[in-house]
Amino acid sequence: MYVLIFIKIFVAIAMVVMLSLVAEKVSPRISGIIAGYPLGAAITLFFYGLEINPDFASESAFYTLLGLIASQSFVYIYYKASRYFTRFSVLISSGLSIFGYLFISYLLRLFNFTKPSIIALTLSSLILFIFLFRSIENVKIDKKISLSNKVIFARAGLAASIVLLITSAAKLVGVKWAGLFSAFPITLFPLILIVHISYDKEHVHTIIKNFPVGLGALIIYSISVYKVYPIWGIYIGTAVSFIMSTAYLFGLFALIRMAKKYNKLYQIKNSRKLSASSDLTGDRREGGEK
Repeated sequence: MYVLIFIKIFVAIAMVVMLSLVAEKVSPRISGIIAGYPLGAAITLFFYGLEINPDFASESAFYTLLGLIASQSFVYIYYKASRYFTRFSVLISSGLSIFGYLFISYLLRLFNFTKPSIIALTLSSLILFIFLFRSIENVKIDKKISLSNKVIFARAGLAASIVLLITSAAKLVGVKWAGLFSAFPITLFPLILIVHISYDKEHVHTIIKNFPVGLGALIIYSISVYKVYPIWGIYIGTAVSFIMSTAYLFGLFALIRMAKKYNKLYQIKNSRKLSASSDLTGDRREGGEK
C-alpha cells in the first residue's frame, strides 16, 4: 500500500511539473491533451493485478471508465465557475468542482450499468463535453514567468500536497467513499491550479477544452487492460496497453499537425485570391477613369 502511494506521489509530481512546462514552452492545448494520458490509473491497475490478481484489475479497469464522466464534470464546473467568479476565483472554482465531482460520482454508483452501457455512456460523455467546450479559444502563454528552482519546487510541493490530501481522505472516509476518489483528476487539478495562479483563466480554459480529447488514451488503455490482463498477465498487458494508448496520442498529434498545415495552406490560398481580386478591381477602376 505504501509503495503504491509513494509511486503515485512521485509520478504525479513529475507529471504535473512536466505538464506545466509543456503548457508554457509548447502550449496549454498540448498540455491539456497529454493530461488525459493514463499514468495514475495505470499504476493503480498494475498494483491491483500484482497484489490481488489480474482478473480483479481487469474488471476494475473497465469500471474506471465511469469515473471519466465525473472527471469531465469536474473540469466543466471549474470552467463555468472561473468564468463567473472574479474574486477568489481559484478557491471558489476548486471547491465547487470538487463538490460536483463527488456528487456525480455518487450518483453514478447508485446504478448498475452493463459493460456495453458503460462504453456507450463514456463515449457519449466525451462527445458531449467536446461539444460544450467548442467555443473556448486555444490561447498560448506569451508572457512566461521565470522558471527558477523555487518556482519548480513550489509546483512540486503543490502537486504533492494535493495527492497526499486526496489519498488521506480516501483512507479516512471508508471503502464506499474511497471508491469515489479513485478516478479523481489527480494530475490535472494541480496543473489547473498552477496555470490559474501563474497566468490567466483563459489559459486554464484551453487546458480544459482539450482534456476530453486526451481522455481517449485512457479509454483505450482501460479497455486494453480489461482484455489483455487475464490473457497475458500484468507485465505484458501493461506494455501492450501503453503502446495502444500512446499510439492514440501520436495519431491525434499527427491529425492536429495535418489540420494546422491544411489551415495554413487554406489561408495562403484565400489571401492570394483576395489579393488577385483587389488587383482586378483596381485595374477596372483605372480603366473606368480613363
